[in-house]
Amino acid sequence: MNEHAKRIQKPRCFLLYGLAPSGLPAAEANRILNTFIGDPALPLAIFHDHFIGQPGGVILFYVETPEERDALLAQKYLEGWHVEIQPLIFSHSPAAFDEQIAFTLRAYRGVSWETLQKEERPSYGNPSREAESAQEEE
Repeated sequence: MNEHAKRIQKPRCFLLYGLAPSGLPAAEANRILNTFIGDPALPLAIFHDHFIGQPGGVILFYVETPEERDALLAQKYLEGWHVEIQPLIFSHSPAAFDEQIAFTLRAYRGVSWETLQKEERPSYGNPSREAESAQEEE
């Protein structure tokens, strides 16, 4: 358990990184993760994605109150998983998370977030099947 996370009082985003236990099928890990982020008793999940290679995923929660923080830290969905939960510094709201993306791109790579959002990238594979298998499709 992250002792720092327990002391956070102000609204901010928390990053959760979770790896499913060895032997848990990717489809089941996917189902558990999706059920977890959909639980209205937990803070608002503003981003999530699943891992290729090892079942699990990453979730960004917007935690507004100490009660939401406690609910997140006490969640039971990911029992038996390797879970890390970290409060973030600059992403103190969903809008601040978006601005942090824009700042990082602009300051460190000279790239516009707005331009990237409008780019058409190639589509490949089937993300739903990749999430169910934790394998990249060819």
